[in-house]
Amino acid sequence: MSELSLERGLAAFREEIDAPVAAFFSSCIRCGLCATACPFYVETGDPKYTPILKLEPMRRVWASEFTLWGRLKGLVGLAPKVTDEMLAEWEELLYDSCSMCGRCSLVCPVGNDLQYMIRKSREAMVASGHAPEGLIGAASRAIRTGSPMGLQWKTLDVQIKHVESSTGLEVPVDKPGVEYMVLLSSMEIINFPEYLEAIAKIFDHAGVTWTLSTDCYEATNAGIQIGSKDIAAELVQRVVDAAVKLKVKKVISPECGHAYTAIRWEGPNLIGKSYPFRVFHIIEVLDELRAAGRIKTEGKETDRLSLHDPCNLARKSGVIDQQRNLMDLVADNFVDLKEHGKYQWCCGAGGGVSSNERAEHLKMAAFKRKKAQIEEVGPDRMVTMCATCRTQLEEGLEEFNMDIPVVGLTEMIAEHLVEKEQRA
Repeated sequence: MSELSLERGLAAFREEIDAPVAAFFSSCIRCGLCATACPFYVETGDPKYTPILKLEPMRRVWASEFTLWGRLKGLVGLAPKVTDEMLAEWEELLYDSCSMCGRCSLVCPVGNDLQYMIRKSREAMVASGHAPEGLIGAASRAIRTGSPMGLQWKTLDVQIKHVESSTGLEVPVDKPGVEYMVLLSSMEIINFPEYLEAIAKIFDHAGVTWTLSTDCYEATNAGIQIGSKDIAAELVQRVVDAAVKLKVKKVISPECGHAYTAIRWEGPNLIGKSYPFRVFHIIEVLDELRAAGRIKTEGKETDRLSLHDPCNLARKSGVIDQQRNLMDLVADNFVDLKEHGKYQWCCGAGGGVSSNERAEHLKMAAFKRKKAQIEEVGPDRMVTMCATCRTQLEEGLEEFNMDIPVVGLTEMIAEHLVEKEQRA
């Protein structure tokens, strides 16, 4: 990389070092507890995967340019510098071995938000040209086509027609003035088409007015994953423009934890203004319908079921009880993993890791922690509410020869709905 690229990266580091970052670096006591919370460290035992060490480039910039002692050392040439070679080496640590799950932040005894700093460090990595090819490609496709997988509306339209044919229900498109605009993720469209059918059935059952938008149907934000706030803001603005155009009151993020974080929590800050609508994860909406008596179910699953809480949904957003309320509707033999809710272990695929092909071996290494959790409980099936988690669970369980199917919670609810004739 050129000196210009390096300087762009250093400038981005400087821009991202705010008061919280300075406070976090100042208060770190190097206790190592963050390492014990990281599945990449726990399952590899390699000290380089200690979360705080992944932040060394940013720490060096902070120490040399934002502290008095660092500036003095710099004057006499003793301050360690961030070089292009260092950024190249740290690219793996910041992208391949971190899902930004936030478990390290949760256990830090002095309250340092390491995930927050990883997110900021990625801004500098992108600026310097150090980002995985898989994420660069996903971000490029998202800007160009609206989808990180390059999916176009015609692909979704085929799925819509299939759902309408098999259910006899309408999948509304570009309907103005309805209550909800529903977003999907490319992974659901490709890997889990049953999710859209489940939405159609549940909303018809509950009398919910909703629509898809041809202008913006994708929830995934590749800008957040790669670490570019400019790309992230453009993708958020597309959602906002579509929702405003259709005059909807609420926007629903799909079974995808990262997409929910991007549009619900980071979105308003990225575009610099509040939304004229509210944002909910689909599980929050389903639980509200349940509490209002608008979802009626019959029969219960007798298999031993357990639940994987997506990090972005449970740990970062506090959506924990809602999925368990819904499980109570349809499961007779539910058992939680030992560490669950905000303390659950990451599946290892979030934060763009699943889009980063070269991280495959690390992703599967991190999954061993989830594998151990599942083995301890011994469920017949696993349930989750994130397409990325679901894909990782399926691939990981197959990799380790564990015959445990994985299902989405939304579709499980749809399977147990009382027929209209029985409700009448």
